[in-house]
Amino acid sequence: MSNHFHLILRSRPDCVEKWGDTDVARRWLMLCPVRRDEQGQTEEPNEAELNSIRSDPDRLKVIRSRLSDISWWMRLLCHQIALRANHEDEETGRFFTSRFRAVRLLDEQALVACAAYVDLNPIRAAMAESLQTSDYTSAQRRIQAIEQVSTIAQAAAKTTVTSKTSEIPSPATRSSVISVAKSSADRHLSPVSLNERTGTPGPVLNKSGTRCSDKGFLPMSSADYLDLLDWTGRQLANGKRGRIPDKVIPILKRMSLDRNAWCDLVGNFGKRFFHVAGEPTTIDATISRVNQHRYYMPSATRKLFSDTKTKSTTKT
Repeated sequence: MSNHFHLILRSRPDCVEKWGDTDVARRWLMLCPVRRDEQGQTEEPNEAELNSIRSDPDRLKVIRSRLSDISWWMRLLCHQIALRANHEDEETGRFFTSRFRAVRLLDEQALVACAAYVDLNPIRAAMAESLQTSDYTSAQRRIQAIEQVSTIAQAAAKTTVTSKTSEIPSPATRSSVISVAKSSADRHLSPVSLNERTGTPGPVLNKSGTRCSDKGFLPMSSADYLDLLDWTGRQLANGKRGRIPDKVIPILKRMSLDRNAWCDLVGNFGKRFFHVAGEPTTIDATISRVNQHRYYMPSATRKLFSDTKTKSTTKT
């Protein structure tokens, strides 16, 4: 946005524990470089720089912990933004007025509602009219990635070499597929689909180094999520009316939400939740890690979930 940004972050200490010492050292030195080139870009660390971390067990342990710490991530990210902004504006001093605000997402309903809230921000702020034109959003990147795959699939269909027993893609096509996988517009984002029944358990490390893990975060496909976003954006944007896609209703039913409750959560997420987000039963069962107190849930939010369950029971 023009004066702030939203992120959904997932801490993965289980993935970091699987990384080798060299990987940990390299990732840290790419975030906090010792050397930069003439354009100010981070240079690949050399062996001496890697050894300065690899050969120090205590420092390696601290850095490994920091690489799965959301506070450290935000510290490094905001520092880089502040440096660039101050350089462009020829200013010095603090750039952000305060520390970041974080809300823990406790369950599936909170996660998908927050994801939609973040992706639809440009549309609700009248900065964009569609998901495709919503710059700097994950939704735009996912759409671009789908379009890239579609382009490669069309090219593969045209350049397939047909033999008597099978169809074998040409070397050029295989090379293009590999290239797209490495340069995909959403390569740094977590995949959407989390297949809990047949998916691989555990960290599912990303082998290309473009992201931490290849494990998804929602029990739906990318296409279903984009359908849900598209429909929701039409409900929240004034002057837009659209038919509800057939896929949307089953998704909302699976999350125990009706259309009105869903639109309310997405449109007013920042007002509905404070320190934690989730269903009333989930929040009531959650205790603060710091001072062991229970979390407050606004009465309007509690009523929203209560009304939804009442409607569901009545229909049944």
